[in-house]
Amino acid sequence: MDAFTKLKALAAPMDRSNVDTDAIIPKQFLKSIHRTGFGPNLFDEWRYEDRGEPGKSNEGRPLKKDFILNQPRYQGAGILLARENFGCGSSREHAPWALLDYGFRAILAPSYADIFFNNCFKNGILPIVIAEDVLDGLFKQVQATEGYQLSIDLEAQTISTPTGEAISFDVDPFRKHCLLNGLDDVGLTLQKVAEIETFEARHRQEAPWAF
Repeated sequence: MDAFTKLKALAAPMDRSNVDTDAIIPKQFLKSIHRTGFGPNLFDEWRYEDRGEPGKSNEGRPLKKDFILNQPRYQGAGILLARENFGCGSSREHAPWALLDYGFRAILAPSYADIFFNNCFKNGILPIVIAEDVLDGLFKQVQATEGYQLSIDLEAQTISTPTGEAISFDVDPFRKHCLLNGLDDVGLTLQKVAEIETFEARHRQEAPWAF
């Protein structure tokens, strides 16, 4: 997992509440267990006029011009502004996989579904809980200013706007440590590899019949 320390990126506003994981990545794409390749099908039913399918090329598919991520000004966005209860619905880990593969490294929303929130941290995305009135101000600024970028400093736990305003946010210390060091569950386990090898060697001597 790539570490998250600082991020300066274009922000895209998704002004919808209760965005569920089936909207983020539709169910037909759950056939794959690979973590990459889902970006072109992020919000598939909202982005395209036709239905996407696993293994189907997205080249030439008709786009819905009014969908926010299809607008030229938001191409390459790395920060998503969202509304309450983002990531609700099923617990599919494919949802953060698709967001990350598209290019989003951070989400700003007033609330999230619990499992989605946890899955974001485990996959290198920083989901920030932000007060609704503060978020309303960011939505207005993003929509009014083309090329609007935000800067996020995870160590300092601040979001900086182009005008120099600093917005503080809270994050669990353990999750912060994991993101700063690029540690997913496998990475955390591998930090104990010496202890694991010592245990296995001792267990092999004590219970040779098990091997």
